[in-house]
Amino acid sequence: MPEASFPVEMVSGVPVLTAPEEIDVTNAARLRSVLLGATAPGHATLVVDMAQTQFCDSAGLNVLVRANQRAEAKGGQVRLVISTTHVRRIFTVTGIDRVIPSFASLEQALAPAAAPVIQPAAG
Repeated sequence: MPEASFPVEMVSGVPVLTAPEEIDVTNAARLRSVLLGATAPGHATLVVDMAQTQFCDSAGLNVLVRANQRAEAKGGQVRLVISTTHVRRIFTVTGIDRVIPSFASLEQALAPAAAPVIQPAAG
């Protein structure tokens, strides 16, 4: 499998990291590194676009939770874009959906007064 990339672009003044199809132990350290770089001074809030992500293991979840803790300490937050039922279920089962706000689209995540979309996981 080719090495996953985590491109970051500024959208409406907010860093948006695009996650690959799979986030796991093989690329979690790279994700952490990119997230640290994306939360440079002046950018406490960032969006992780997981719209194309089909799998996220515990290493990836850990990186995202820690990134959110760092962002909150700076007065910001990590906002997730999750469009697949399978990935949303992972966040629901682990309780991370109550810690990190998630949205159905990038537009919703970038809204100034963004309120997370709570969607029940498919059973």
